[in-house]
Amino acid sequence: MSSSVSASAGTKVLARVRLATVSDIPQIYRMIHQMAEFERLTDHFSATESLLSSTLFPTAPNHSPPPFYSFTVFIVDLNRNLVRDVSDDTNLNPHFTPMLREVDLVEGEGSVEGERLFFEKEKNGWEVAGFVLFFPNYSTFLSKPGFYVEDLFVRKEFRRQGLGTMLLSTVAKKATEMGMGRVEWCVIDWNVNAIDFYQEKMGAKVLPEWKICRLTDDALQAYAHKED
Repeated sequence: MSSSVSASAGTKVLARVRLATVSDIPQIYRMIHQMAEFERLTDHFSATESLLSSTLFPTAPNHSPPPFYSFTVFIVDLNRNLVRDVSDDTNLNPHFTPMLREVDLVEGEGSVEGERLFFEKEKNGWEVAGFVLFFPNYSTFLSKPGFYVEDLFVRKEFRRQGLGTMLLSTVAKKATEMGMGRVEWCVIDWNVNAIDFYQEKMGAKVLPEWKICRLTDDALQAYAHKED
C-alpha cells in the first residue's frame, strides 16, 4: 500500500530542503532503518532514537556546535499545497533558509509500510521524503575543509523524482558558500544506477583505487587497548 499522500502521476508538489530538528528523530531513525534494508546491512544496524537524539542534537552545555560545523542533517519534505505559507518557516533553524522548489511527482513504487509517521497534519501537511547527513572534513592537499556525506536516502515511493539531487546540490551550495574545497561520499559497488548517475549526470569522480578502512565493534575496542 502506498503512503497516505503518495503522489499520483503528474501531481505538482512543493519540495523543501530544511535543517532537521530533534523532533525529526523518529522519521530519521525510520529512514536509516529503511536504508539498512535497501543496502542489505540490517545485521549491522544498532541505532536507536535515543542515541540519534543525544549525538545529533546534544543538549549538554557547550556540546551543541552550530550546523555545518558538526553533524548536520537536511530533510527534504513535500507539500501538495503549492501556495507557500511563510509561517511554516518561523520555527525552523535560523542558521539556514529552507530551499523551495516546485516539482512534478510521478507515482513511484509505493511504500511497503504505508506509515503515517512521515506525514503529520500538525506540520501543515508536510511529508518527510528523504534526508542527507553530512559533516566537515579536511583535505591537506587542498588545505581546505570540505563536507563528507555519510548518508543520502530518499524513501522508496519518492525516488527518481530529483529529490536526492536537490539534497546533494544543497550540500554543495553550502560548501561553496563556506569556501570549502570538495564534497565527498561513498557508494556501494553494486548500486550501478547510483554510480552512473553520479558520474554521468553530476560529473562526480568515482575513485576505484581507494578502499574504505574501518575499525568498529570488537576490532575497535581491541585496537584501542593494543600495547605498543
